Amino acid sequence: MKTWKKVVIGLVVAGVLIGIVVFSVNQANKGVVTVQTAKVANSDDLVSLVTASGEIKPTTYTNVTAQGFGRITEILVKEGDHIKKGDRLLLQENVQASADVQAQAAAIHSAESGVQAADASFDAAKADLVSQQANMEKAKLDWERGQGLYKDGLIPKQDFDQRKSTYDGAVAAVDSAKAKVQSLKAQLDQTRSQVNQNQAMLVRTKDVLSKTTYTSPINGIVSYLPERVGDYVVPGIQNSNGSFLMTLSDMSVVTAEVKVDETDIVNVKLGQDADVTIDAVPGKIFKGKVTEIGSQATLRSSGLATTQSTTSTQEAKDFKVVVRLDNPPDNLRPGLSTTAKIKTAEKKSVIAIPIQALAVRTRKDLEEAAKNAKGQGNSGVTLAAPPPAAPGDPKKDEIQGVFVVNGKKAFFRPVETGITGVTDIEVTKGLQIGDEIVIGSYKALRTLKPEASVKVDNSAPKKQDDQQS
Repeated sequence: MKTWKKVVIGLVVAGVLIGIVVFSVNQANKGVVTVQTAKVANSDDLVSLVTASGEIKPTTYTNVTAQGFGRITEILVKEGDHIKKGDRLLLQENVQASADVQAQAAAIHSAESGVQAADASFDAAKADLVSQQANMEKAKLDWERGQGLYKDGLIPKQDFDQRKSTYDGAVAAVDSAKAKVQSLKAQLDQTRSQVNQNQAMLVRTKDVLSKTTYTSPINGIVSYLPERVGDYVVPGIQNSNGSFLMTLSDMSVVTAEVKVDETDIVNVKLGQDADVTIDAVPGKIFKGKVTEIGSQATLRSSGLATTQSTTSTQEAKDFKVVVRLDNPPDNLRPGLSTTAKIKTAEKKSVIAIPIQALAVRTRKDLEEAAKNAKGQGNSGVTLAAPPPAAPGDPKKDEIQGVFVVNGKKAFFRPVETGITGVTDIEVTKGLQIGDEIVIGSYKALRTLKPEASVKVDNSAPKKQDDQQS
């Protein structure tokens, strides 16, 4: 046989042998899933966090609005200025208000002069009354003496009648003097009341004048100033808001007001610790505590409370949570974007596994896997959890668990979980330290069936060509 024929025959035989080997390997690996695994271990510190975003807000702030009609003549502060309680902020034109105060002061002076005149007249009337009463007493004595003399025939009747007339005239004069005293007293009271009324009006006009000078009611900073000199402002009337002048914020106590998703709000409690980061202050974490939890949900799209919405909606809802910062920096400003990580739970020395290791399978899948395992005489089958109390569709009855690798197979084991950390979750029942569980890949966990054959490959994943530099 020629050499080239021998070479051809050898190559054919080698190819057949290689094909047989490849076929055998493929058949042996048919149905085998490549997975990554990890050993179940204790976690020294597992922290459950609720992350929410919002903005920086001061605990105390006030919006300064117009208190009267007029133009702004001078603005004494600018945005960012630190101010103290009582500091002047803004001046409004006060020509009319000043004139009203001066006119009212003059009216009070005139009224007080009227009081003095009325008081003098009243005193004169009282003196006149005393004089008239004295004249009446004298006339009365003369008349009484004349009665005795007339009876004794010592004076004529004409003299007696004259004494009687004099006495009657004195009585009338006294009555007239009394009436005059009462009239002047009423006039005096009226002028005094007028003075009081003018004084009250002066207080009012002074208050109007004082409101043309705006002062700070708090210590803080000028956080917002939209007005300019020359702008015309008006006060609020009934349901109409007055002109907005500026916002003053007390930044001594600073809070982060964040919006927490409705699914997480049940875990947030007053007094819980929180780590707050501020976009404008990168690289720093500020400590704080939860001081307020909103009781009314707000719509995420509009920010309105659900009670303000006239139509029912299934859109996502948030709850307001206020975190007070322990040591806020001096350069913070209201409205800065912030993120708060609220520590809702913390446990030491617990069994924890990666969150991605959790899988969900239906009871129907688990029961079929158990039947197949029995039919093959496999004694290592993991049975599903006890059936639920209420009957339901097996396809919808889902069970949470993990895949435990035993030999070359992955067995589904139902577990009970506790708190959830950033990457790990607590397992309270179903696993022991040292168990080898499947943690990846995502595709493998999504499609892995109970009792499936697996191949463990914990080597680092290879970089894709488009990711290599």
